[in-house]
Amino acid sequence: MGRGLTLLLLPLALLAAPARAEGGMAAAEEVKIEVLHLPETCSPKSKKGDLLNAHYDGFLASDGSKFYCSRTQNEGHPKWFVLGVGQVIKGLDIAMMNMCPGEKRKVTIPPSLAYGQQGYAQGKIPPNATLIFEIELYAVNKGPRSVEAFNQIDKDGDKKLSELEISQYLKEEFARDGKKRHPSAHDEILADIFKKNDHDRDGFISAKEYNVYQHDEL
Repeated sequence: MGRGLTLLLLPLALLAAPARAEGGMAAAEEVKIEVLHLPETCSPKSKKGDLLNAHYDGFLASDGSKFYCSRTQNEGHPKWFVLGVGQVIKGLDIAMMNMCPGEKRKVTIPPSLAYGQQGYAQGKIPPNATLIFEIELYAVNKGPRSVEAFNQIDKDGDKKLSELEISQYLKEEFARDGKKRHPSAHDEILADIFKKNDHDRDGFISAKEYNVYQHDEL
């Protein structure tokens, strides 16, 4: 990725800034989704916690100007991120649910599900901007947030994940799907997982830290 999961990092840093609904607007506004291409075999479909690989272009709905293009970042490599856990703006988390590899979508995201009244100056997004994204999804992998995945990773059963345990899990998942990835993908994903989840910086991800967003049963 060079790329992220710095899990997206600069590229995704653009899309990972906090997106808070303004007042009661979120209830009245929704993401509009137009499917541009649907492969004959549409499986697996993305769900919360999955690790996605995608390209996307972002435009301002007001004048059609492009404010972001993933293909110009990181030597053109698609971006990796975990769906539904706040690594992208809320509107994209919604827009990319139930999406399968090879599918292309055009989505329109209202300000309340993007950058709201504050906008995002660094990304050249003005206040109260409606955004349009054209998305092409390449891969849907089991993400590192399911209860099943946690138990698979936690080889010694101590309810906390070491760097070695997560590293091995990522290697197994990458080998299982057989897809080609940039050589730096593994290390960058691993570093980003710890950056975003090891809140007490003790070198481990506890069951509580791992489940910041879901899975209270752990």
